[in-house]
Amino acid sequence: MSGARSIVDAELLARLSGLSVRAGQMVEGALTGMHKSPHHGSSVEFAQHREYSPGDEIRHIDWKAFGKSDRHYIKQFEDETNLRTYLLLDTSGSMDYGRAGVPTKLLYASRLAASLAWLLLRQGDAVGLLTFGERLGTYVPPRARPDHFWNLVQVMEKVPVGGATNAVGALEHIAEVAGRRSVVVLVSDCMDFDGRLTALCRQLRRRRHQVVVFHVLDPDETEFPFSDLTEFEELEGGEKALADPRGMRAQYLEEIRAWIDDLRRTLLEGGVAYHRIDTRDPVDDTLRRFIGSR
Repeated sequence: MSGARSIVDAELLARLSGLSVRAGQMVEGALTGMHKSPHHGSSVEFAQHREYSPGDEIRHIDWKAFGKSDRHYIKQFEDETNLRTYLLLDTSGSMDYGRAGVPTKLLYASRLAASLAWLLLRQGDAVGLLTFGERLGTYVPPRARPDHFWNLVQVMEKVPVGGATNAVGALEHIAEVAGRRSVVVLVSDCMDFDGRLTALCRQLRRRRHQVVVFHVLDPDETEFPFSDLTEFEELEGGEKALADPRGMRAQYLEEIRAWIDDLRRTLLEGGVAYHRIDTRDPVDDTLRRFIGSR
């Protein structure tokens, strides 16, 4: 399937206006410390001031600047500026699923990625994008210009959908192009989860990148609400099967929960932040849970 998808509007951006991505505002370690330098003292070159926001550490306030201006400013050093974030967006066939009245996983993932890009670009950070299905799709290098947001949105709205999930290939590509310390955000249903995915995430962590996984799932996948005789179709392979869901519900729920728990555990053990996303939740509420408000 292909064609344009409208993923952002003025109402969504307005609801995001009270949010900012700051160190320590993501839960479970997601993006925590991404604006913090691993160095301390005069060995790090001072870059600029920025106005204090609630949630910033008081010890970073420049009291000399406060004495001159009667306003609170935070000192930013070279390692704290120009954050690079790579958004990896899964456009595989399985992402095209959505319960009636609920966005497809791809539409939701695109809105989530676009919203995060908007927040980062608004505060002067650089954002790049890589789409992927079975093969790598479009790669947009990180840029920090505000108008870069619409370049990213245009790609996400027009990207074709289909094929198997190949998050491993996308992570391999980012491992090659991400030079200095960056944030790598994977937005996917993780249908190709295996040891290679975890190993690549760990490899990126060893290179001092922050890695965050937004695991996007439709409520049908986690609740299996079917009761009548149903034809199930494998979205990435096309195979179909007619089955009575009542006889398989208990086993399915046990297996899906074990799969999610295994993915979460192995990622967290590797220092990778994991967040499971329900596509029924408003995108701004989802981001608010992870990064907090000003």
